[in-house]
Amino acid sequence: MIITAVVPIRKGSQRIKNKNFRPFSQSSLLEIKLNALKEINEIDNIVVNTDSEKAIEIAKKIGVNFFKREEYFASSKCINTQHWKNLADTTDTDYLMHCPCTAPLIKKDTYRNIINTFKSVLKNGFDSINSVSQVKEFLWLNNKPINYDDNNVPNSQDLPDIFKLTFGVSIISKSLMSSRRNVVGSKPYFFKLDQIESIDIDNYIDFEFAEYLYNKMLINKQI
Repeated sequence: MIITAVVPIRKGSQRIKNKNFRPFSQSSLLEIKLNALKEINEIDNIVVNTDSEKAIEIAKKIGVNFFKREEYFASSKCINTQHWKNLADTTDTDYLMHCPCTAPLIKKDTYRNIINTFKSVLKNGFDSINSVSQVKEFLWLNNKPINYDDNNVPNSQDLPDIFKLTFGVSIISKSLMSSRRNVVGSKPYFFKLDQIESIDIDNYIDFEFAEYLYNKMLINKQI
């Protein structure tokens, strides 16, 4: 059972310029992610999948493998389903562990726990494991509430248990990821992350907040 951690990197990030390479806690998101993954013995291989020469240089410096992505699959024209299928088709492995570096607050022990949990739940018919976070918010769609009765409004802690995919980490077989064109299997097992580990960097506020928390966790030796 070969598990390969794949770290996808695009040369041109749209919302935050050079997001994966800009200074983050005296390093960068990419370097932090690769150095963390290198400490996980349960991972057999690490691949940076990228169209960026800078990312390739960092991969070489840290001592992990890389795959030079075709231009289309690094463009904004490429939707997620195409991107995920391409990741699967271009990675030589049994199982892919999708690890975007926009989730820098996932602890190394959490990665180990996710991998070991996945190996266990495979026996019960689950075919992927995907990180999720709980949503306890009052949600509306088309001017109507979708998770509570507007005439009998509950306390927030009594809202239904709804989870959102964080995409911080997913494990799925290469063949299933290719055929489904997704990091989520037909029978996914949802691994709950806490509020901090589920943070995903999408904008400048996320970036600065994540860096603040990362530095705090670093001082307290929590990451």
